[in-house]
Amino acid sequence: MAKVIFNAVSKSYSAYSRPSDRLRELVWPSHRRRSAEFWALRDVSFEARHGETLCLIGANGSGKSTSLQLAAGILHPTAGSVEVEGRVAALLELGAGFHPEFTGRENARLSAALFGLSKREIERRFPEIEDFAEIGDFIDRPVKSYSTGMVVRLAFAVAINVEPEVLLVDEALAVGDYYFRQRCMRRVHELRASRVTILFVSHAMADVQALGTRALWLDRGRVAGLGEPQTVVRQYLASMNAKDRAVRGSASVGVPAAAARRPAPAPQPAAGIPNADRRFGTGRAEITGIAVLDSLGRQAKALIPNGRAIVRITVRARDRIDEPNIGFMMRNHLGIDFAGTNTAREGCVLEPMRPDETRTVDFHIDLPELYAGSFSFAPAVADGGLRNYEICDWIDNALALPMARGVGEIYGYIHLPCRVEVGGRRGTSPSGRRTSQ
Repeated sequence: MAKVIFNAVSKSYSAYSRPSDRLRELVWPSHRRRSAEFWALRDVSFEARHGETLCLIGANGSGKSTSLQLAAGILHPTAGSVEVEGRVAALLELGAGFHPEFTGRENARLSAALFGLSKREIERRFPEIEDFAEIGDFIDRPVKSYSTGMVVRLAFAVAINVEPEVLLVDEALAVGDYYFRQRCMRRVHELRASRVTILFVSHAMADVQALGTRALWLDRGRVAGLGEPQTVVRQYLASMNAKDRAVRGSASVGVPAAAARRPAPAPQPAAGIPNADRRFGTGRAEITGIAVLDSLGRQAKALIPNGRAIVRITVRARDRIDEPNIGFMMRNHLGIDFAGTNTAREGCVLEPMRPDETRTVDFHIDLPELYAGSFSFAPAVADGGLRNYEICDWIDNALALPMARGVGEIYGYIHLPCRVEVGGRRGTSPSGRRTSQ
């Protein structure tokens, strides 16, 4: 059974201040050591079980790519052991293993052979590789003439069509165009459903929560978190936000103390922002809280198909906002804008906000019957109407919730409200008279 096991793995590199120091150390190894040790990984242990998708997250330089290179056998651990069972296909570096002078066809055949496919198997699968890559006549041109996107198209097409048992993906899809990236994500979902063991490195938290059965958070080469994706992602984003606030020297985002002491308006303000992938705006007003509640006003743990939910957003003005417009965007597991609304769109005209004034808006929504996936909410506040406005604050993926499974099967993304009518049968009765029903 395909699996990847890291047992107390550490990996160090020798760092030299000058190239000549490396030469001196090679010629006179008994002399004073001229290099400093850099530990990319320190005592890392985890197991990606058969059929599991383990997503690796963390800041740049945290050891994610090193982990995948160790799993692929490109690197060897300084300490500990790495055990990998099953045919491995790796997408680690763009065009790794591709010869720039060879054509795409020649490189694809060579790569497939290195994965262990026979000549007959390569011939059988090559039409699928060519169809998936969709690079047209470039398949017979030298790879050195390819764009970055074309290289990753061909590399991904080869990797997924050699029937891997273990798939390693390191941010390779980030450079693809929107259409191809969607196709790749669908294919990864298919491999996941067919019980392929996947190690997936990504900075896109929506992908991590959609694909991962578990998530591994690496911080400076050490394991900082391992478990259910939404929990680990929330911890990671909270840590990143804390670092960002420390760098900017600003206070924690939340309900201001002065506002918290005021009598709570109706509805009750939402306190806190669970996540923040990206935040932008003029800062003239800020989102201080977002919550999703069920029909009884309790904190929702999941979205219920055909149920009702309340999206509660609390905003504080820093300057005067003449025409406040508060809303949210709902995104699916691929990070695609799925649905959204705002007070202006719903015909709710808000009064101007004074500096330091806090306002809370509830959006009561009737949820359709959606597929069981993860959905995130991006709250926003603007000054202006639907056409002429200024974004004051926008927070990507501030809160994420799973969609619970409905009673029926969902074909595609959404089940449309439907009424079925069956036409009457027309024919001849046993007596010979025409009948209709």
